[in-house]
Amino acid sequence: MENTTKWIWMDGEFVPWEEAKIHVISHALHYGSGVFEGTRFYETENGSAIFRLKEHTKRLFYSASAINLPIHFTEEEINEATLETVRKNNVSSGYIRPLAFFGEGKMGLRPEGATPHMIIACWPWGKYLADRPIRVKISKYIRIHPQSLISDAKVTGYYVNSILAVQEVIPQGYDEAMLLDFEGNIAEGPGENFFLVKNGELHTPALGSILPGITRSTIIQLATDLGITTHERKISPDEIWEADEAFYTGTAAEVTPIGEIDDKKIGNGEEGPITTQLKKVYFDTITGKNKKYLDWVFTV
Repeated sequence: MENTTKWIWMDGEFVPWEEAKIHVISHALHYGSGVFEGTRFYETENGSAIFRLKEHTKRLFYSASAINLPIHFTEEEINEATLETVRKNNVSSGYIRPLAFFGEGKMGLRPEGATPHMIIACWPWGKYLADRPIRVKISKYIRIHPQSLISDAKVTGYYVNSILAVQEVIPQGYDEAMLLDFEGNIAEGPGENFFLVKNGELHTPALGSILPGITRSTIIQLATDLGITTHERKISPDEIWEADEAFYTGTAAEVTPIGEIDDKKIGNGEEGPITTQLKKVYFDTITGKNKKYLDWVFTV
């Protein structure tokens, strides 16, 4: 595996990367009963810093509650363990993966009785999507129905939905997929939230059947502070073709402009001015250059 590091925090102790193992009869391996987060850290003028650590940890605990998965640590302990994981691995920037899951000790759908585990890993990681306006295709697979699952939690098993969408469109030459919701409206990407720009204002799918992304909320706040209005609402696919700009957001994707959807250009197919403006202020924020939002940046 590329971009490994030396240590993984596992159930309160640091173990070497190659020794961080679980039993093959682990409940999460068989049934997807785990929850996770993806958190970035960046090199700043004050050293490495994790972006919005507290919000990511809080969402991890919310996701765990959705499947009745106990985490035998407090949020504060997980935050400190995350900081220490980055420190111990001596990595200046990269990606952090906290993961809690039901392990060994119980088979069958009901996970009570399986041992809960918690790990935190980090590694160097660059761009997730292309460093240019990407080509997107609407998948034949819809986003999970909010009455089938607790759809605003980050549960490992849910991501088979995203895997199918990606496996469908990437071999066709696209950079990323887009999923509709059960009503046929825009939901999100496989691992990103969606925004379009029209007449200088942002429009993004409302909460309810999407993941409430932390980067999504960051962009909405930054846009508000720049005087840019955001409308959270249902968006039909037909509205895409009338958009001036479009982009994806996510911890991994950061702010990624979308040039085409289903082989049709969005605007002129290039990165638009609102996207460029938000992208710049976002990168200034995550790297600690924007002093207004330093409470979002946790120096390692």
